[in-house]
Amino acid sequence: MISFFLCLILLIGGYFVYGKIVENTFAPDDRETPAVRINDGVDYVVMPQWKLFLVQLLNIAGLGPIFGALGGAQWGPIVFLWITFGTIFAGGVHDYFSGMMSARHDGASIAEVCGIYLGPVMQNVMRVFSVVLLVMVGTVFAVGPAGLMKVLVSNSGGTGILAQSMFWLILFLIYYFIATFISIDKIIGRFYPVFGICLIIMAVGVIIGILTNPAYTIPEIWDNFHNMHSSGTPIWSVMFITVACGAISGFHSTQSPLMARCLKSEKQGHFVFYGAMVTEGVIALVWAAAGCSLYEISGGLTTGLAEIYAQGQSVAVYDVCQKTMGGIGIALAMLGVVVCPVTSADTAFRSARLTVADWFHIDQTKWQNRLKLCIPILGAGAILGIGNTLGYINYTVIWRYFSWTNQTLAMIVLWTASMYLFREKKNYWLTAVPATFMSAVSMTYFFYAGECLNLGTTIAYPAGIILAVVFLAIFIRATKKPAPTAA
Repeated sequence: MISFFLCLILLIGGYFVYGKIVENTFAPDDRETPAVRINDGVDYVVMPQWKLFLVQLLNIAGLGPIFGALGGAQWGPIVFLWITFGTIFAGGVHDYFSGMMSARHDGASIAEVCGIYLGPVMQNVMRVFSVVLLVMVGTVFAVGPAGLMKVLVSNSGGTGILAQSMFWLILFLIYYFIATFISIDKIIGRFYPVFGICLIIMAVGVIIGILTNPAYTIPEIWDNFHNMHSSGTPIWSVMFITVACGAISGFHSTQSPLMARCLKSEKQGHFVFYGAMVTEGVIALVWAAAGCSLYEISGGLTTGLAEIYAQGQSVAVYDVCQKTMGGIGIALAMLGVVVCPVTSADTAFRSARLTVADWFHIDQTKWQNRLKLCIPILGAGAILGIGNTLGYINYTVIWRYFSWTNQTLAMIVLWTASMYLFREKKNYWLTAVPATFMSAVSMTYFFYAGECLNLGTTIAYPAGIILAVVFLAIFIRATKKPAPTAA
């Protein structure tokens, strides 16, 4: 339990100390923001700082800090270290720079920002990468809450499991279409702050349920500093990919531009972007603690968590809520867990619309143009979601591809931020170090994972690290050339 609180203190302290270093390095000023200068009443709308923070938190949170943290807990309390230090030195940095670089370029989508600093080839790669990721995120966050609602209704005596899943999936997809189509302040800016409060209360309820029940004990990192995964799955780099959103997530870089278009002042960035990531890290820490403390550990392995997790992620979440908060707590927690992905999925589809619009220079103030983009984007999500519900597409496979794509996107964005800092003649090591680390994580997983090249650790480990060093060398070589004038 001591290690849990130490990590919690580090996360909070990281916001005030390292987050301030990140802000000072970027150096926000009093220039007119895109929300003020462009203000189109659709995507560029000024919002108050507290609302920006809560909307950003809901946009980036999704199922990541819940499903990912529970999955990461299978490796034991060692996952606390990745959530804590990943959030402070990688995730918070990534989210802050993705939002602030977008603000400096009229709220441009992250693919366009990458093109400015990494060139046209990477810009096109990022365009495709971003849209694919966003559609997968939308699909994952449509299937996920539909599954959660199915579990909730089934445990309340409902019948017709397949019909329930399809009903909730279609209902969520209809809502996503509406939220993607209309202006950002109609639903997202108006109701999401309330949902944000529910999400925070849910996390508080889970940790209180753990701390007040003598049957539950959060294990210490130093007593369990080894791989506790029941299947022996290696920590490097699978755990780093599995946790994803709870430490660093490329998906966040697709969401930050949404709030970059709504900032009244650049100085709000520290609280809105870095602060939301730290809050998500705290939420992930809570859920990881739940996974480590509520289930049996046998022979030094998390066998109990593996058993419940094998029944499905939704079942595991329901079980945690039931164990920590009982009847009333279940309703509150399930509401939070359902709302959490719903509020990320609609902004994922919205970001996909804006990415394609920026790509092909399609004016989004006209409803006809928004409709033309919403139909194919939501259609792709519907095909994947329905395919999963009918058993033709494996949800866990979609999640694994989402996780790897997620971290690869984060890697590219961190290299973009490094080039930005180089051009601005500032300390680019602030982003280059986590960029190198995430390059090693992403490339190692690509060589190792069964859904990728499946080459095993003997080849994957050295290959991933060598590629990360190559990327760093390419960047260092670029810094030896005179920095061009920043755009």
